[in-house]
Amino acid sequence: MSEEEKLLKDAKKLPWEDRLLHKNWKVRNEANIDLASVCDSITDPKDSRLRDFGPLFKKTVTDSNAPVQEKALDALIAFLRAADADAARYAKEICDAIVSKCLTGRPKTVEKAQAAFMLWVELEAVDAFLDAMEKGIKNKVAKAVVPAVDVMFQALSDFGAKIVPPKRILKMLPELFDHQDQNVRASSKGLTLELCRWIGKDPVKSILFEKMRDTMKKELEAELVNVTGTAKPSRKIRSEQDKEPEQEAMSEVVGPVPTAESSTDAPPEIDEYELVDPVDILTPLEKSGFWDGVKATKWSERKDAVAELTKFASTKRIAPGDFTEVCRTLKKLITDVNIAVAVEAIQAIGNLASGLRLHFSGSSRFLLPVLLEKLKEKKPTLMESLTQTLQAMHRAGCLNLVDIVEDVRTATKNKVPLVRSLTLNWVTFCTETSNKAVVLKVHKDYVPIFMECLNDMTPEVRDAAFSALAAIAKLVGMRPLERSLEKLDDVRRKKLSEMIMGHEVGMSAVLVPVQTSGGSVPSLEASEGAFVRKSAASMLTGKRPVQAAPVIKKGGSIKSGANKKSDGTGQLKSSKTIEAPEDVEPAEMGLEEIERRLGSLLQLEIISQLKSTIWKERLEAISLLKQQVEGLQELDQSVEILIRLLCALPGWSEKNVQVQQQVIEVITYIASTVTKFPKKCVVLCLLGISERVADIKTRAHAMKCLTTFCEAVGPGFIFERIYKIMKEHKNPKVLSEGIVWMVSAVEDFGVSHLKLKDLIDFCKETGLQSSAAATRNATIKLLGVVHKFVGPDIKGFLADVKPALLSALDTEYEKNPFEGASAVPKKTVRASESNLSVTVGGLDSLPREDISGKITPTLLKSLESPDWKVRLESIEAVTKILEEANKRIQPTGTVELFGALRGRLSDSNKNLVMATLTTIGSVATAMGPAVEKSSKGILSDVLKCLGDNKKHMRECTLNALDSWLGAVHLDKMVPCITLALTDTKLGAEGRKDLFDWLSKQLAGVSDFSDAVYLLKPACSAMTDKSSDVRKAAETCINEILRVSGQETIEKILKDMHGPALALVVERLKPYGAFQESFESAKVMSVGPTSKSSSRVGKSTSNGVMKHGNRTMPSRAIVTKGSKTESVTSVQDIAVQSHALFYVKDSNKEDRERMVVRRFKFEEPRLEQIQDLENDMMRYLREDLHRRLLSTDFKKQVEGLEMLQKALPSLAKEIIEVLDVLLRWFVLQFCKSNTTCLLKVLEFLPELFDTLKDEAYSLTESEAAIFLPCLIEKSGHNIEKVREKMRELTKQIVTICSASKSFPYILEGLRSKNNRTRIECVDLVGFIIDHHGAEISGQLKSLQIVASLTAERDGEIRKAALNTLALGYKILGEDIWRYVGKLTDAQKSMLDDRFKWKVREMEKKKEGRPGEARAALRRSVRENSSDVAEQSGEVSRSVSGPIYSSYRKNYGHSELQMDRQLVPQSLAGVNGPTDWNEALDIISFGSPEQSVEGMKVVCHELAQATSDPDGSAMDELVKDSDRLVSCLANKVAKTFDFSLTGASSRSCKYVLNTLMQTFQNKRLAHAVKESTLDSLITELLLWLLDERVPHMDDGSQLLKALNVLMLKILDNADRTSSFVVLINLLRPLDPSRWPSLASNESFASRNQKFSDLVVKCLIKLTKVLQSTIYEVDLDRILQSIHLYLQDLGMEEIRRRAGADDKPLRMVKTVLHELVKLRGAAIKGHLSMVPIDMKPQPIILAYIDLNLETLAAARMLTSSGPGGQTHWGDSVANNPSSGTHSADAQLKQELAAIFKKIGDKQTCTIGLYELYRITQLYPKVDIFSQLQNASEAFRTYIRDGLAQMEKNAAAGRTPASLPMPTPPPVALTISSPDFTPLSPVHTNALNDAKSLNVKSDPTNFNLPPSYSEDSRAINALTSSRGFTSENSLGDQRNERFITGVTSGTLDAIRERMRSMQLAAAAGNPDAGSRPLMSMNDSLNHGFSSQIPHASDRSGAENTVQSGVLPMDEKALSGLQARMERLKSGAIEHL
Repeated sequence: MSEEEKLLKDAKKLPWEDRLLHKNWKVRNEANIDLASVCDSITDPKDSRLRDFGPLFKKTVTDSNAPVQEKALDALIAFLRAADADAARYAKEICDAIVSKCLTGRPKTVEKAQAAFMLWVELEAVDAFLDAMEKGIKNKVAKAVVPAVDVMFQALSDFGAKIVPPKRILKMLPELFDHQDQNVRASSKGLTLELCRWIGKDPVKSILFEKMRDTMKKELEAELVNVTGTAKPSRKIRSEQDKEPEQEAMSEVVGPVPTAESSTDAPPEIDEYELVDPVDILTPLEKSGFWDGVKATKWSERKDAVAELTKFASTKRIAPGDFTEVCRTLKKLITDVNIAVAVEAIQAIGNLASGLRLHFSGSSRFLLPVLLEKLKEKKPTLMESLTQTLQAMHRAGCLNLVDIVEDVRTATKNKVPLVRSLTLNWVTFCTETSNKAVVLKVHKDYVPIFMECLNDMTPEVRDAAFSALAAIAKLVGMRPLERSLEKLDDVRRKKLSEMIMGHEVGMSAVLVPVQTSGGSVPSLEASEGAFVRKSAASMLTGKRPVQAAPVIKKGGSIKSGANKKSDGTGQLKSSKTIEAPEDVEPAEMGLEEIERRLGSLLQLEIISQLKSTIWKERLEAISLLKQQVEGLQELDQSVEILIRLLCALPGWSEKNVQVQQQVIEVITYIASTVTKFPKKCVVLCLLGISERVADIKTRAHAMKCLTTFCEAVGPGFIFERIYKIMKEHKNPKVLSEGIVWMVSAVEDFGVSHLKLKDLIDFCKETGLQSSAAATRNATIKLLGVVHKFVGPDIKGFLADVKPALLSALDTEYEKNPFEGASAVPKKTVRASESNLSVTVGGLDSLPREDISGKITPTLLKSLESPDWKVRLESIEAVTKILEEANKRIQPTGTVELFGALRGRLSDSNKNLVMATLTTIGSVATAMGPAVEKSSKGILSDVLKCLGDNKKHMRECTLNALDSWLGAVHLDKMVPCITLALTDTKLGAEGRKDLFDWLSKQLAGVSDFSDAVYLLKPACSAMTDKSSDVRKAAETCINEILRVSGQETIEKILKDMHGPALALVVERLKPYGAFQESFESAKVMSVGPTSKSSSRVGKSTSNGVMKHGNRTMPSRAIVTKGSKTESVTSVQDIAVQSHALFYVKDSNKEDRERMVVRRFKFEEPRLEQIQDLENDMMRYLREDLHRRLLSTDFKKQVEGLEMLQKALPSLAKEIIEVLDVLLRWFVLQFCKSNTTCLLKVLEFLPELFDTLKDEAYSLTESEAAIFLPCLIEKSGHNIEKVREKMRELTKQIVTICSASKSFPYILEGLRSKNNRTRIECVDLVGFIIDHHGAEISGQLKSLQIVASLTAERDGEIRKAALNTLALGYKILGEDIWRYVGKLTDAQKSMLDDRFKWKVREMEKKKEGRPGEARAALRRSVRENSSDVAEQSGEVSRSVSGPIYSSYRKNYGHSELQMDRQLVPQSLAGVNGPTDWNEALDIISFGSPEQSVEGMKVVCHELAQATSDPDGSAMDELVKDSDRLVSCLANKVAKTFDFSLTGASSRSCKYVLNTLMQTFQNKRLAHAVKESTLDSLITELLLWLLDERVPHMDDGSQLLKALNVLMLKILDNADRTSSFVVLINLLRPLDPSRWPSLASNESFASRNQKFSDLVVKCLIKLTKVLQSTIYEVDLDRILQSIHLYLQDLGMEEIRRRAGADDKPLRMVKTVLHELVKLRGAAIKGHLSMVPIDMKPQPIILAYIDLNLETLAAARMLTSSGPGGQTHWGDSVANNPSSGTHSADAQLKQELAAIFKKIGDKQTCTIGLYELYRITQLYPKVDIFSQLQNASEAFRTYIRDGLAQMEKNAAAGRTPASLPMPTPPPVALTISSPDFTPLSPVHTNALNDAKSLNVKSDPTNFNLPPSYSEDSRAINALTSSRGFTSENSLGDQRNERFITGVTSGTLDAIRERMRSMQLAAAAGNPDAGSRPLMSMNDSLNHGFSSQIPHASDRSGAENTVQSGVLPMDEKALSGLQARMERLKSGAIEHL
């Protein structure tokens, strides 16, 4: 061994510090390598070694030896990868050391230093990093400054501005801008650009630009143009990486899934205010003479003083200070007599607000009233400054809407209108710039102010108020404003809604989502793979936009956990990567660097020869180099370095032609051979190669090289680069010969890879403008070749070229005719398609221009101008725009243009129509295929122009059609043409021309299947009066038959008739006999219906017209004078086989949501009629909707007859489209045709009868559609119509609820039509007489009827008096309460009429007025039980299945019940008078009546709650259960009622009353278990019901249900809650579910129900620790026992494997009870028959829990001394490792003595003490008890002796902490029970090693499935009981040994109480013992029960057979008592 090796070996034994600082550099080197490998092997960031290594690096990185320093940096990098954020404590020293020594070293050292810095940033040591950078940039050596700037650039680029604070970097930059070294300046510019990406351009400009020189500013301005997109961090700090390991693992498997971060982590908005330092302005203000100036008498001095303040305050951020005095002064100056001073003061306030922000809020409130008052001034300068200042105050956050309410209220009452309007404008601005939460908070304060201003006399104020209201509505929606808007008249409401709509449209136009580049961002990039060094200067390309951080999604395996840090520099392998944009700009590289990188690739002599000055040596060298390159195997890796070498040696300045040729050949070889040739290399060579092209000697080689480049990277890139070189080069040959090469390139590669716009621009601007003829000729050739691929459209781009050149170009075009698709490129591009911009070849590769900017609102407006000249100019302007765009346009923004042009097609000036047609044709040609989507169906309007009788117009139309056909295919035009051909308005000449045009177009095609859809209209034209049309149609039919397939025609034959059919058959004869088809077709043309024909027109091309986004069959228009008499016409035959209604796609709920619910009728608007037509086309069969929408009333009657026939069989489908039909009926009511109206009124009663049969009730929306119109039109002038409408309305009131119809009828009382009002008054009387109970809450509206008694019209007065007399009959004298204030004359009239009514009633023997109502109220209680039964039956019969396909709104039982069982009103109009009556009404009234009862209940509850100790509460407690029972039954009824479309008022009342009941603990506790069961079940069922959210206020109801449920769990009796919920875990009876959705099984519903029950149980179990003494454990254990027994062992096993939630929950409850009560839980099994065989399952689970909890040291003793956890023992504390063994033992003993001192745990404590004596025989435990009494010591001695005896006998307490026994121990030896295995002797150590922390609230840990299996094994082993003896003997050891003496006493006491209860005959006493006495029971009874009697009692009870529960439990307890006393545990 050499001396050096020995030295290295010895050194390895030294400590790390000595090795790393050893004087021998090799030792240090080895030490650093070893240190790096140790750090790589560390996987735990908390490893203590890392703490030792940290301080070493500050010295190692400053090593004087460069290689050692490099290795030290490697070690540091490994250390930083292994460490976590704790390592940041060493960051400052190490970073400073790196800055001082590493940034001036070798390139590799610098790179590693930068990687280390990045890792420090990753470890969150950003401050230390930036401190070091501040020192680094002050380095005198420029070489060290650049890396420092670069690393800051990279940190910001990778981690983002959230991690790397831009503020500090901004402070460092100014001194770098003036640095003498240009590289530093370039880097600082790059860093500035990067900052712009993160914080925006404006903040950077405002902070930095003032600190830099003008030249620097200009350079940066130029670069800033290229900064686009928004930046996203590409790397995360370590703590964030650790949070998402699972997410990354997932992305590994799935591939590039966008992470949550990529979608949510938008770059944070950085406020410029936060980036600047605050400036103190008070001090300089003092010095500036401000205070004297403002007091000056001259206005100019005052202005100057304030101007000084304005200037100081204009700083971005002002330091906070005391500005009180300044503001007082400014307040005075605002009102200065001189306007200029006031303006200056107002501007100063604005600046102060912007600079101080929140610190100025107090002053802002102080100044606001004066500023608002000042708005009265009309001077423009003052108004402008006021507006800006007020806006600035709100923007800066000094004021918000909450603060300014009172000031605004005052200002809006100002007498000057200008103040009012401008204040409102300012509030509008504040609203628009506030967030929604603030506006929601304050809108209630502002809306009344605005509403008041709407009545202002000044229009400006009114407009401003409208704007303010619209702004609020835009933010918070219309709902909060609805109530306020009811007060508005129609005109204002309409205006407001238009403004709001305008707002929304404006917003949708503004809020276009801005797409940012970049998808998901890799979270671990640089830290995982190789460190990629970035240069800040690389931002300064000037060539391409700087995009947001490049997105590189790493696929493959991402290292995690242990090996995460192992690979220091290894590149990440990626199986399939999404490539980043390739960097095409080559960085500078010196010759030395090139040579160093070449290494051994080439021989050194070749390079030295290439440098030779002798050309022959260079030629020889280049030849050798060529040979070597050709011989290289792996050329791909060395491409760039070889190209760089050739560019440097011999370089492009080489003079020798042969050498040049050889160089080009080598480059060509490399480019053609390698798999991927980098674009960088192309850029390096391109200039040189271009110059070689100009030289005739090297031209051929150079051109070949350029072509090879094109194959490698695509011609697009080469052309793009070469344009610039050719334009700027001084040698004209470079341009001319370059273009010659371009000609060959286009011939070789085509134009698909080129940007044609750039190429054409280059040719126009450079090639054709050249003074050299050769260049011009070459350019002409180039354009000629392009013409070959593109076609004549290129001419449009060259229209402005000189005529001489144009003629030369035309000649060239003739030589290169357009070849279209046949022009195939000769060569292909190797580069991947994704990297090239491949466009579609041919025509569409020419660029299209976006003209949306030129289609201005002015242009569109002038197209609508009333002046025809302006309209003509606008049409010409459109043509001009097209010409400017070279007749190649994009569809963007042309939709509005088409809309405007469509308007001109119906222009009164025919010349304009023709000009429009020409323009539309031009637009279609210019836009191409996209015109179809953008044109919004303008083609149908174009076709209408064929109806003109002027030939010239029709010719223009046909020309437009030709242009359209050139743009889109004929199949896209067929649907519109089909419609046009059936349009009667087209005229004979128009149809003839269209048929001729079609024939001409079809003649040019050979196969066109869609033509078959033209056959039908062509056939119908065969019967046309005009012979020309018939002739043209015949020619067209011949063409159609020629181009359509035989099969298609055969199918359509059935639709044919007459001459057309003969013609078709004649034509088809040559193809075969079609006699059958012909015969059947003939039959069809005569016969009435057909059910076999297929429906024509299923797809868009098949004559289906698109309207909006909905597809519907094209609507054929029936020609006038149709001869067909029957309902079924020829056109209908095709659709007869289809369903009458298409309800499959119907979404009724969506339609209903669009309905505006108004009581007042408004005539249907045009757009509503259009929507109705669209809906009818969509949902009704074609023949039906065509009839109903016909203008001919006879057709409409036919349509109604079709509906009448379909009504009985299609009721469900009609219900689904009922809203559409009702809208149509409304439309008919508004028309004047009486025949149709009478038919509608004949049909409607039948329809409503059908609805009644289906138990369907109109929804709110349907009522809102139909009832307003029916009520308004009920005053028709024809008596017969009025009668029918009256009967119909009464029918609707009877079928639907009267309460729903009543508001509409009341609205009718306000009608302008007298007859309508009379009808409505009569209807009110009808409702009071027949449905009084239903409107009992709305009787106050009788005052409207009463007011009509003052009308002039005698008929109205008479009707009103009759109705009120009816009311008097029902209500008696109570009616006076409802009629309101009346005049004496009215009262006298009423009095007379009432007296007359009394006389009439006496005649008819109807009793006295109001008597019936009073009698009914008395009888309610008597009949209540019957009513209840019947209502129950009715409701049961109604709650059948509700089909989801057509939501039935079932009429609910309450309404029928009211009519059948309870005539007239059930609840009195005044409402119930006392508690009992209220409960009766709740029980038996309808949902709406019961509200009155609930009001009384709530009132009583509130009174009783306010006096909790009074007698009232005691009375309520007695009735509490009855109340809750009533309400529980009412829940379902009210919800069912609301589901019919009624208001949810009754639901809210029920839930509110329940809430008030359960908020009171006394009332809640008094609710019985059975009642609680039904209530909880009902509430949970409605929580799950999917229909609730769709109800009126559904979301509020759900919330109320949730809150009520939580309140029940909080306040109801917890024992009952537990028992009820455990019972509900069983599957629910299917009859309990309200209805079953078609797609959901009962199993899935039960699953959801169980999940809810489990959540409730979790809520109760969470608080068990604090409520354990409030619950009856015996009852709970009984319910758990019953649940487990019901399941049975097999089911439990199955469910345990399936992870069943209910079973897991029950185990969790049991687990928590055992944990909290410990072994004492066995004393609470009084209600579990523990002696039954096989043994109850619960016992095995209790034992298992005791065993596992004890083993985990988590048992809680619940004795009087408080809770003692096993975890109290120090043996369980991991931090106790530092204590000595003695100290540990002492603490262990102290804990054990504490247990012995507690009566509950004394046995356990003694057993533990016994084990300690066994484990540590030498320890003297009595030395610990020196201070204890002698009695206690004796007690312990005796106890230990007893324990020894028990141990000798093999008995151990089952609940003691033991190592987990193997499951076999439970199943061996005895078929009944076997003794447990003896205790491990080393249990103490085991317990120490457990390291379990006990968490008292952590109930949510169900026993694991291994424990389940152990419990099951325990049970299976206990199945085969053999004898009483074995039971008696062995149970002792298995179950009873763990029971403590406390438990024994508890059992005795419990047994005694049960015996006493049995003797007293009270069975409830045994089953429900006192809850508060669970364990703290008197222990003195144990001696009072004689043993013998116990035993005999036990025997007797066992013999007596099957016993009641109490006796069974008693016998179980007695048996247990006997066994306990027999010696299983001797009482200590």
